[in-house]
Amino acid sequence: MKAGIVVFPGTNRERDMGHALKLVSGHTPKMIWHRETSLGDVDLVVLPGGFSFGDYLRSGAMAAHSPILREVKAFAEKGGYVLGVCNGFQTLTEAHLLPGALLRNAGLRFLSQDCHLKVENSSSSYTHHWKKGDVFRAPLAHGDGNYTASPDILKKLEEEERVAFRYCRSDGTISHEDRASNPNGSLNSIAGILSENRRVCGLMPHPENLVDAEIGGVDGLPLFKGLVEALVG
Repeated sequence: MKAGIVVFPGTNRERDMGHALKLVSGHTPKMIWHRETSLGDVDLVVLPGGFSFGDYLRSGAMAAHSPILREVKAFAEKGGYVLGVCNGFQTLTEAHLLPGALLRNAGLRFLSQDCHLKVENSSSSYTHHWKKGDVFRAPLAHGDGNYTASPDILKKLEEEERVAFRYCRSDGTISHEDRASNPNGSLNSIAGILSENRRVCGLMPHPENLVDAEIGGVDGLPLFKGLVEALVG
């Protein structure tokens, strides 16, 4: 699997993501600077976490207008796989590759903690190593992770089963208004969504930080294993 990780000024999770991808694929991903105008020969593009351009204006807003994003959009339109995590998810919504927006967390506090996610759709390459209803742990670290969308978009996401992950308690219980279950206040407890063709995925928590038992656990490993299977065959 040939992966490329896009790096913006302020990105700080590219090495974590690179470690996760190399662990499952055996290949070192290439780092793609945001001012480049070609992705090169890649199977997967990843927009990692961090604070691109210092989160100036809105998180991901300036990154969405970087030269490389034109290539990412074209890649996605041709059916390419694109994963956005945390700031990457914010950038995907700002670039209109995924619907909705990420607002300030409920309570207006930056959150840095573990959370639990329930798998809502196991039919995508990102999720098929889980079963629907599975619960796993993932770290989160963001100030603008409160997912929102218009009622029509929200209805479409739910009807088309494009919600990939929801925030929940460790036992899988979901309560949209309970901060212990839904820490940032996201609508319908949404933590991650998929594009219509299920090849673009965005989520706020960081599965790449739980792929190695020696540094905390392997809860996030199924996401990356699924991608390798989809892209290597």
